[in-house]
Amino acid sequence: MASHPRRSHDTERLFAVGVRTVHLAAVVALGAALLGAPLARVAAAALTLGSGLLLLVLDLAAARMRLAEFAGAVVLAKLATVAWIGFTAAGAALAVPAFWVLLLLSSFSAHLPKNLRHWRPGGASARASKADRPG
Repeated sequence: MASHPRRSHDTERLFAVGVRTVHLAAVVALGAALLGAPLARVAAAALTLGSGLLLLVLDLAAARMRLAEFAGAVVLAKLATVAWIGFTAAGAALAVPAFWVLLLLSSFSAHLPKNLRHWRPGGASARASKADRPG
């Protein structure tokens, strides 16, 4: 497999860091809106959802995760919960506790050991060779 030029790698990393920064700011804005700050809940949810989807695409493209793994399932659940909180009346009614559960789940799942984050149901091995998963 040919390596990418350093410049491309640096550019991709900078883009990913920028998207992650926007995502974190959007999560803060969503939490603030839910706690009564004069921010639009729907707009904050849309930015959180959009930046989260973009992060998912970047991770899938770089083979850092697969949807069939625990980490992939957690990301899909988080995106669905943000959409539910932001765009439904039922989600709005339960938004504050759902947001806190989402925040705790996000932090917990992101910091699990690699073998747990990449666990696949059904007994499939979560261990991939370095050629299959760069990081």
